Amino acid sequence: MTDAEMTEPVHHMLAARDLLPAEHFLDSGYASAELIVGIKKNFGVTLVTPVLLNSSPQARAGAGFDRTAFTIDWDKRQATCPSGDTSTWWSPATLRGTKAIVIKFNKETCRPCPVRDHCTSSKTGGRTLSLQPREVQEVLDHARLQQGDERWRAKYGTRAGIEGTIHQAVAVTGMRRARYLCLQKTHLEHVFSAVALNLIRLDAWWNGHPLDRTRVSHLARLDLSLAA
Repeated sequence: MTDAEMTEPVHHMLAARDLLPAEHFLDSGYASAELIVGIKKNFGVTLVTPVLLNSSPQARAGAGFDRTAFTIDWDKRQATCPSGDTSTWWSPATLRGTKAIVIKFNKETCRPCPVRDHCTSSKTGGRTLSLQPREVQEVLDHARLQQGDERWRAKYGTRAGIEGTIHQAVAVTGMRRARYLCLQKTHLEHVFSAVALNLIRLDAWWNGHPLDRTRVSHLARLDLSLAA
C-alpha cells in the first residue's frame, strides 16, 4: 500500500466534515515528496514530517560535493558544479519505476578537475546527478533544509504527544488486536477504547498526574532492588 493510499482517505473524510487542518504531523514512515505535494495540492494541507536525507555516496560520507553543492537552472535545463562548469546532458528518465531527470557533466571537463576526487568516484566518466521532477525535487530540497533547523525540530516535537497517545492506547486498551469479529463490533470496541482513554487523560489533567510513568529498564530495576 502506498503512502497516498494510506493517508488520502483520511483527508477525504476530514474534508467531507470541513475539518481539514492547516498542518498534519506525520511520522517518517509516511513521508515522501510526492505525498507532500499531492496533499498540499488536493487538500491545502501542509504535511509536517521528516523526509529521507540525500542518499548519494557524498552525502552518506559527509564529504565531497553532494546534490546541494550544484546549482540547478530548471528553465535552462542545466546544472552548474562547484567549480563553475555546466552540464552537457539533461534527460527525463525512469529509475526503478519512478520519474526522474538524469544530468551529466562532460568527462573531458571533469577529468582534469582539481577537485574531482571530492565529486565522483568514476575513473573515466564525468559527474552524474539524478533528480526528481521539478515540483517534487524543490519540495524535497526545502523539506530537507527545514528539518535541519532547531525551530522546525521544536515544532515537530508536537508529534511526541501523538506517539504517547498511541502508546497509551496500545498499553491500556490493547488496540493492536480486535477482540471481536465483524466491523460493527470492532468499531464499537474502538469507540469504548477512545472513551476510556479520554476519561483517563481527563483524570490525569484534573489531578495533575503524569499520563504515564517513565519506563525503567530491567537492569535499572535490578540495581534498585540490590540497593534496597
